[in-house]
Amino acid sequence: MKSVSQRLPAALMIGILSVAGCGSGRLVLPFTLDATTLATPIRTQDFVTTEDAIRGISTILVRDLALPLPYTFTAYVYSGRHGFERGLIDDANVAPVRAAELSEFAVGIGKRRQLLLNDEGGTARGREWYRLIAHELAHVSQIELAQGEGRAEQWLAEGMAEWVAFNVLERLDLDTVTNRRQMATSGIRNHAALLAARLDLETLGNPRGFTVRHLREGSLPTYQLAFLMADYLIARDGFPRVVTYFKSFERRQDRHANFRDTFGRSLEQFEQEVLAHLKSVVR
Repeated sequence: MKSVSQRLPAALMIGILSVAGCGSGRLVLPFTLDATTLATPIRTQDFVTTEDAIRGISTILVRDLALPLPYTFTAYVYSGRHGFERGLIDDANVAPVRAAELSEFAVGIGKRRQLLLNDEGGTARGREWYRLIAHELAHVSQIELAQGEGRAEQWLAEGMAEWVAFNVLERLDLDTVTNRRQMATSGIRNHAALLAARLDLETLGNPRGFTVRHLREGSLPTYQLAFLMADYLIARDGFPRVVTYFKSFERRQDRHANFRDTFGRSLEQFEQEVLAHLKSVVR
């Protein structure tokens, strides 16, 4: 189904309205996109509030990475885990059991035209806070491209979101993609999937399977693995091709066929290819 909100591949947030105060533990920030402010310089010293950070990081996604964001979307900022869990249920319509599970390990969620963030204590600022915002905004963009949630390969959705986040940090002079690549390579050196010589992309490809894997094998190494696989795919075929892959779900809901048609090989073939690559770089 087509989105009722227009997609602007070259747009930027300009209008912000705070609906609820921080005293309630829930801040609601509706955003509207406008193409007229794309030339605005982005500097972290201008990120006084979370609104500023979301606005600036969205600019980078749209202007520098050519990622579409919905014409309007809403950011929800909660002051703690319990408020975040409640918000997942009330604001994002997540099932209570799933919301409880997510709130145990997640501090941000990107939904369709929604960005939900757990700003514990109201003091979360700095590099990892900006990385989180960029990561979840990438998910908002993916969902807009696919016109629905959970359609693409989950490992690629998470890996691409990390790739986007690291590129945002690099543009903000807070980190480099090379450094994050080196950290990820070191982090997966003893990953169970590499030791077993079996990545099992079929499991990593669906949201539930990805959650189970990172709870069992560790969140950080699982996300590092996803990032390195996406990074390899982007280096091989280009970032626009990955964007095209997400957009392919707008017309056809077939994970295997869409991957094969976009990247020229099956998921099974890619698994063997990227496994060989990962084993070579961790030596």
